[in-house]
Amino acid sequence: MKVGFRSLLEQRPGPAWSAVFQAGWPGWRRWFLERGGAQAPSLDDATRALRRFMPEMERLWSGLVEAVASDEDAARFLSFWTPPRYLIQCSQAVLVDDDGPILVRNYDLAPELNEGTVLRTRWRSRDVMGMVDALSGLADGMNDAGLAVSLTFGGRTVVGKGFGAPMIVRYLLEVCSDAQQAVEALRAIPCHMAYNVTVMDRHGRGETVFLSPDRPAIVTGKPFTTNHQVGVEWPRHGRLSRTVERADALEKILANRKLDGDSLTAAFLQPPLLATSYAEGFGTVYTAAYRPAEGAMTLLWPGQPERRWTFQDYKQIEFEVSYPD
Repeated sequence: MKVGFRSLLEQRPGPAWSAVFQAGWPGWRRWFLERGGAQAPSLDDATRALRRFMPEMERLWSGLVEAVASDEDAARFLSFWTPPRYLIQCSQAVLVDDDGPILVRNYDLAPELNEGTVLRTRWRSRDVMGMVDALSGLADGMNDAGLAVSLTFGGRTVVGKGFGAPMIVRYLLEVCSDAQQAVEALRAIPCHMAYNVTVMDRHGRGETVFLSPDRPAIVTGKPFTTNHQVGVEWPRHGRLSRTVERADALEKILANRKLDGDSLTAAFLQPPLLATSYAEGFGTVYTAAYRPAEGAMTLLWPGQPERRWTFQDYKQIEFEVSYPD
């Protein structure tokens, strides 16, 4: 199986954003309406939630909606306020070595469902680049202040009122400059499902925060996370995702005092961190390594060429990645 990837660049919502929206909205629209989007909060509810919890994002949200041929369903979807539930897997870890801080993560999903787009923007007052998730959100990314952010599913079935995690990652990177600001924002923003967010800034300050709609954010002090929080609370998902096995592996890897970023990244390219259940719809789509002090982002796959972008040297390219059938 081959899947196409691309990298896009723009200063304000325009052609790049339109390309992302036009390519992805038909599929996301079906998903949104079939999974209960018709009963999702109204546009007025979404607007009030943005004004209350993310006032810095309201103008950008309006600009994104107005820049494409959207309707009320699209506007509600792009607000990310209490969306339908969705699952991913993922593993992530942070480290500081002789080259500075690094955040490494695996994004696990069916490859054909991934949007495959690296997007660099200056939609507000800050350069942001990362992997697009749900059109205007991000699964992981970095900003020009030197903050890197990534998410994993938290392995709980609870669903409530709150924002989708891709919007929360986008918000952190559009608004925050360092890990402390990001952690404070995560304490204040409601999340509609259980997600684990890891942040790392250019000064080497990292943190993982467990988010859930039914309890306060938990600031863990851990440099890694997989797909559970205080314990495995959804046993079936825990077994299928092998979340404990991956967490144990990361804990052992990070205990090595001689570990560097290259070795950590290499560990993500092989099991158990590398997910290979592509036939069941959960394989590693990409490994991402962020060096926030350098402003550098690298995507990697086992046995295939890596791709690297920096804020100083950002190229718009298209390429294909092969996955086992």
